[in-house]
Amino acid sequence: MSEKADILEPHRPIIDPHHHLWDRSRLDLGAMPFAEHGFSRMLRERPRYMLDELLADTDRGHDIRATVFIECRAMYRADGPKPLRSVGETEFVNGVAAVAASGVYGDTRACAGIVGHADLRLGADVAEVLEAHLSAGQGRFRGIRHSAAYDADENVLGPLSTRGTPAHLLRDPDFRKGFAELAPRGLSFDAWLLEPQLPDLVDLAQAFPDTTIVLDHVGGPVGIGVYAGQRDARFDEWRRRIKALAACDNVVVKLGGLAMPFAGFEWSYEHRPASHEALAGAWAPYIETCIEAFGATRCMFESNFPVDHFSCDYVTLWNAFKYLTRGCSEDEKNALFFDTAARVYRLDSISRS
Repeated sequence: MSEKADILEPHRPIIDPHHHLWDRSRLDLGAMPFAEHGFSRMLRERPRYMLDELLADTDRGHDIRATVFIECRAMYRADGPKPLRSVGETEFVNGVAAVAASGVYGDTRACAGIVGHADLRLGADVAEVLEAHLSAGQGRFRGIRHSAAYDADENVLGPLSTRGTPAHLLRDPDFRKGFAELAPRGLSFDAWLLEPQLPDLVDLAQAFPDTTIVLDHVGGPVGIGVYAGQRDARFDEWRRRIKALAACDNVVVKLGGLAMPFAGFEWSYEHRPASHEALAGAWAPYIETCIEAFGATRCMFESNFPVDHFSCDYVTLWNAFKYLTRGCSEDEKNALFFDTAARVYRLDSISRS
C-alpha cells in the first residue's frame, strides 16, 4: 500500500510523537549478537533511517504535521566526558529539525520536539547533562528517556539485552535522585519497559506526582522468548497493571509499538498482515483498554518507526489506528492523533487547523 488514494481520513491532522533516526549502515549488523532476533532483522532491513527516509514515509498521504524524535543512541559524541556524549544526539537531531523547519522539504515539522538520553543514575550530577541537552536543543528539547526494559531471559530483548540494564532500574535510589532533576526543568520522562516491570513504574509515578511520565508502547506486552505463546494468557495481568498506572494522573500513554517483535504477533517482513483491518483487529484489546483506562486526552498514537516497520509500512500503520477509532467522537480523535502529543510535548507552534 503506497498510493495516497489508500489513505483513510487523509485530512486528519497528526503529530507522530515517537520515531527514531539513525544510520547504522557502516556497522556489521550480521555479526551482532542475537542475529536472528526480530530486532536484529529490523536493523538489517532498515540500517539507515534519516530525514530523507522519515519524510518519504510522512509524505505518503497521511497529514503528518509534526514529529517528536525519541532517543535511540544515535550520533553520540565520539569523545569528551562520557556522561555528556549523549548530547551529541540532541545536537544532531536539532540540526535535522532546523532543516525540516526551513520548509524546503515540505510542510512536516520533523523533530519539532526532542527526547534525549541521560544516565539518571548520576543522581544530582545529571543536572549538567540536562542543561547541556536543553542548550543543544535550542528550544526543542522536551524530555529524557532512560530505558528500563529488562528481562531475565535474554531472548526476549535480544540484542538490547546486552545494554546491561538492571532488573529494577526505576527503583534505584541514584536513578531517583537523577529523576528528581527533571520536573524543575520542565522535562518529561519517556518510560520504555516490559509488562512485568509495570509495578516499578507505578511506584515511580506515585513517588514523583509532579513529573509527567509518558508510557511508551502500551506498556510493553511480551510474547517471545520465555513468554512465547503466553501473550493472550498475560492480557488480564497487563490490563490490571495498566489500570493501576492510569490511576496516576501524571502518566500518559503512547498507543503503538505492537508491531515490534517483542509483542510476539509473529508478523515479520516475510509474513505481514494482509491489511490495516488485520492489524486493528489484533491490537484492539490493547488500544481500547488504554483509551478506556486513561481517557483519550491522556493517550496518543505513535508510529515507533522504523522499528515498527518490522510488521507493516507507515501508511498501513496509521490506517490501522484510524480504523480502530472509527467509533470515536471527533474530540476523541483530535486528542488521540494530535492534541495529547501537542500538549505533552509542548508543540505550541504546530496547528491542526
